[in-house]
Amino acid sequence: MSQLNESPIITVERRKAVTIIVSSVIIALALGVGLTKVGTGFATRAGNGITVTGSAKTTANADNVVWTLSVNLSSPTVAAAIKKVDSDVAGLSDYLTKGGIAADALTLGPVSTYANEEYVNGNSTGRILSYRAQRDVTVRTKDVQLVSKLSQGIGALLQTGINVNNYGPQYYISNLPELRPQLMSEAMQDAKLRAETMTKAVGGSLGSLVNVKAGPIQITTPDSTMTSDYGSYDTSTIEKTVSATVSVTFNTH
Repeated sequence: MSQLNESPIITVERRKAVTIIVSSVIIALALGVGLTKVGTGFATRAGNGITVTGSAKTTANADNVVWTLSVNLSSPTVAAAIKKVDSDVAGLSDYLTKGGIAADALTLGPVSTYANEEYVNGNSTGRILSYRAQRDVTVRTKDVQLVSKLSQGIGALLQTGINVNNYGPQYYISNLPELRPQLMSEAMQDAKLRAETMTKAVGGSLGSLVNVKAGPIQITTPDSTMTSDYGSYDTSTIEKTVSATVSVTFNTH
């Protein structure tokens, strides 16, 4: 009789409690199964392979050089500026050819001119103060040592009054197509050796190759540790270090 006289409110509360308990059990079971599967997945992926990075490097000497010099000055008139530029370019060319650079190794750029306007409080007054003229002289040769010597001695030319901007020689290597596959091969061997060493250390053995990702070639100064995600090519020195990296994935047992 006590059950028949039980309050409807109490009955509803009991049903809610039972529903919450059942739902909690279902969620707990689902989470347990899910976490078990996730844990198994991570273990499988970690246990099936190993990814290592291999590297290789070599030294190389530049055998091509591009050296750009610029004569740049101003005069009251355009004609005077161009005349002075032509005179200084002739003096620069004479310095280079007498120093041993072949005449056909020189390329003379066009003469460019522009006006230097007067400005007051950021506004042009329309008055021309002077005219500036500029002409580039570019040296292209394989005699990198000669260009290095002439570049270091350019001060003697400047002391004669010739106005030359020296941007410095840019040194390049021409055998990069031959170096690249050689370095990649050595980097692969280095990666395999590292993978074998690491796998044996934990009682496993190395399996088949799964994936290879080659990094960009880095051409740097001999003492540089700098690298770039897109590769680097330093042109400031004759002696260079050329390096390559690969990321390799192997199956393991």
